[in-house]
Amino acid sequence: MLDYDREAERYDALRGGEPRAAAAAEALLRLIPEDAGRLLDMACGTGIVTRRLAAGRPGLRVTGVDLAYGMARRAAGRMPGAVLLADSRRLPFPDATFDAVTSVWLLHLLDGPEQVRAVLGECARVLRPGGVCVTTVDKADAHDVGSDIDRVVADRPRRPAADGTEAVTAHAAACGLLPAGRARFPGVGQGRTPRTVLADLRRGWFTTVAPDSPLGERIAARLRRLPDQDRPRPDPEFTVRAYRKG
Repeated sequence: MLDYDREAERYDALRGGEPRAAAAAEALLRLIPEDAGRLLDMACGTGIVTRRLAAGRPGLRVTGVDLAYGMARRAAGRMPGAVLLADSRRLPFPDATFDAVTSVWLLHLLDGPEQVRAVLGECARVLRPGGVCVTTVDKADAHDVGSDIDRVVADRPRRPAADGTEAVTAHAAACGLLPAGRARFPGVGQGRTPRTVLADLRRGWFTTVAPDSPLGERIAARLRRLPDQDRPRPDPEFTVRAYRKG
């Protein structure tokens, strides 16, 4: 997994910045009840989406939490007094505190189904009855846009997706959270280039391929041979799912 304390300074620039954040926040807000009063944004990162959730719904009181100090520090700069350093698997809030809980690109980072269940269990615990949990799913699949880059990296080992829709829905149901809607948003500015994917490989972004391994070297060589090294391929499109506490 990436060191998110070290990534914090350049995280937004590498992931679409404000345009991508605006698209994500718009999709999340479509699934959040209009009468929601308090919202928790788990793994809020730099707060770039969190701030837009607050701005996009007047009267909505938004709190962000993140486990990485570097991320939480940047989020706190965007939302003073509204960000805590906390683990989404052990939230520091009483039961039934929030009307909505959101998470953008958290579940895919978790190590196995037990951790996914722990996060969703915490979502259910801190939600009021009728509250909604909204989370991204199927992140890895979204990045496969059928480009030449995807064909180059296709033979790398794959881990089972912790955020697969079917698995997330099953874990949510076990926690008393039932499907309540779906939305999609474009990963604006996140279309990959051969050069940026090579840089990602070298810094350990592909968690199943060591940068200096024989497979890593073969993928790197293929990436260098692709044409249009700096031309972005199509943007991915991400999916968010809503689950309501019964």
